[in-house]
Amino acid sequence: MPKTKKRTFRNKASKKRASKKSTSKRKPNPAFMRPVQPDDKLAAIVGSQPLPRTQLTKKLWNYIKRHGRQDKKKRTMINADDKLRPVFSGKSQVSMFEMTKLVSKHTSKPRKSKTTDSPGPGATPER
Repeated sequence: MPKTKKRTFRNKASKKRASKKSTSKRKPNPAFMRPVQPDDKLAAIVGSQPLPRTQLTKKLWNYIKRHGRQDKKKRTMINADDKLRPVFSGKSQVSMFEMTKLVSKHTSKPRKSKTTDSPGPGATPER
């Protein structure tokens, strides 16, 4: 006798649960939303204010497209100009994948300014 495949049936409740899961919104990774501080070379392109990595990439691509720095024949390559060359470690052309690696070398955590007006936790008030 040939073996027949066993069929499984879902009830209506499990179908509803499955469709609810697929409609939930994706949460952005908080690491991408944390502000980074561009160094002086990168600040010439995207500005000196701390900004999230997603916004930094967006501003960098706006600069590349506005100044026509994307290679006409091979679109994955970026041609450096005088502002981009220091960010690209002196290279005249880099791939868009290499660009993200090179740009990350020019970012750091934003500097926190310390205020001396308020005492820290556990400090005793002056009399």
